[in-house]
Amino acid sequence: MKNPLSFLSFPIKTGIGFGLISGTLTTLGLIVGIYFSTKSTLAIIGGIISIAIADAFSDSLAIHISEESKSSSSKHVFLSTVFTFISKFLVGLIYLPAFLIFHPDLALLIDIFLGSFLIIFYSYLIAKQNNSSPLYTIGEHLFIAFLVICLTYFLGVFINENFS
Repeated sequence: MKNPLSFLSFPIKTGIGFGLISGTLTTLGLIVGIYFSTKSTLAIIGGIISIAIADAFSDSLAIHISEESKSSSSKHVFLSTVFTFISKFLVGLIYLPAFLIFHPDLALLIDIFLGSFLIIFYSYLIAKQNNSSPLYTIGEHLFIAFLVICLTYFLGVFINENFS
């Protein structure tokens, strides 16, 4: 099979891949943590918007500095930075509509399934690109996502029980 990501340059793959996975895990962690600590839809909506903006700027600057430290070309640094920002920002915001449309219980499930789908899809593309086992790659990445969701669930429950 042809490399499914071959049409993208390395800095674009860096930005999109980083933004997609980091945006998904960060936003899902935030949603689950806020949901189980407050059950406040308003807090979740505010959190999603805030993290989409703040984390997109933060991580794009981090990628920018990381690529500069490797003495990458200016074009490489620029593309990695821009695509990290765009993907982090947009990926963060795709979790917002569920909470604007549905009951928070359903929105949470929708967003967890959406995040899992994005991780599975991109992990599959990575595995095909690297000629490695898609099941292993997907399993490894979903395990980490599951860990983030579990940890933020327990943290949210702890905060709710001890501070509300």
